[in-house]
Amino acid sequence: MRGRAAVVVAALALVSGCSDDSPSGAGTAPAPASSGTASGPRGAAAVSLTVASTVATGIEVPWGLAFLPDKSALVAERDSGKIKRIADGQVSEVGSVDGVKNSSEGGLLGLAVDPGYPGKPYIYAYYSGGDDNRIARITYQDGKLSDQQVILDGIPAAAIHNGGRLRFGPDGFLYAGTGDGSDRPNSQADDSLGGKILRITTEGKAAPGNPDGRVWITKGHRNVQGLAFDGNQLYAAEFGQNTWDELNAITPGSNYGWPAAEGISQLDGMTDPIAQWHTADASPSGIAFAKGYVFMASLRGQRLWAIPVAGGKRVGEPQAFFTNKYGRLRTVELAPDGSLWVTTSNTDGRGGTRDGDDRILRVTISTS
Repeated sequence: MRGRAAVVVAALALVSGCSDDSPSGAGTAPAPASSGTASGPRGAAAVSLTVASTVATGIEVPWGLAFLPDKSALVAERDSGKIKRIADGQVSEVGSVDGVKNSSEGGLLGLAVDPGYPGKPYIYAYYSGGDDNRIARITYQDGKLSDQQVILDGIPAAAIHNGGRLRFGPDGFLYAGTGDGSDRPNSQADDSLGGKILRITTEGKAAPGNPDGRVWITKGHRNVQGLAFDGNQLYAAEFGQNTWDELNAITPGSNYGWPAAEGISQLDGMTDPIAQWHTADASPSGIAFAKGYVFMASLRGQRLWAIPVAGGKRVGEPQAFFTNKYGRLRTVELAPDGSLWVTTSNTDGRGGTRDGDDRILRVTISTS
């Protein structure tokens, strides 16, 4: 089945999985056309990417990144729980999220800005709180955080597979990608928030129109860390276990197969990804959409993938940029000026640090 959510399953090196930068687990099956090995697109405008500048340096494990209407950006530091503001190349701290408990993959994760900001002066944070992962609404005014309120809790948490990406959709509702919390049955269990894509109101309730009135709209994910919209079409990136990482096109009510399926399986009742990669080439996290492409940051793969898409389908071969040049790449966001901001993740304990890490790169996009 096609037309499903694009999900990236996170893989970790524990008893039954590999980490997002594990030296093993690349898989032995030959890569299909969707593996990203081809040199150019088919049926899509050619794209080229250039690192135009370094926006900021010295950020510790940047994870969530969200732009404000004034074109400044907020960035979350996973391990410290701090949120920093970047404006005109200057980095300042605006506060910390209360109750963050960091682990090898947990901590302060996704950020989103209320679409009604500043009239609704709220930001939203996804974070690990010890026993669970939570989504909080926080007032952000006059450069400071205040009045933190948990709007949704009970998302399965573990040292790994915490998901964490937040994204407001064009419908005004908040979408969140979750992981299975290192407990595979969560992904298929209707009563668990693990291994799902959530769609909620800013009060943390099920958004109108969700299948069966649930908080989640899709299930069968391993670890969703990337969400991006092209109009009303949602794509999701998902970490695989040992063989295939995925990009999925999301359709509400669909089952993306984990743990029965990893990558393209053609199993009855399961939605296959629109693209897949060996884990050594991807281990994807954040994604963004621009100019007909989903841009996907890769951790273990240490590259930025450009995947041409249209209407929930892949319309050409993925292309890789900046391979091994900047190290692990965690987050990619479309900036107000049409460029991409891409964060490195070399200070997370799994990469080799370089002078200035971690950094945010400004990447310009050209198509022809």
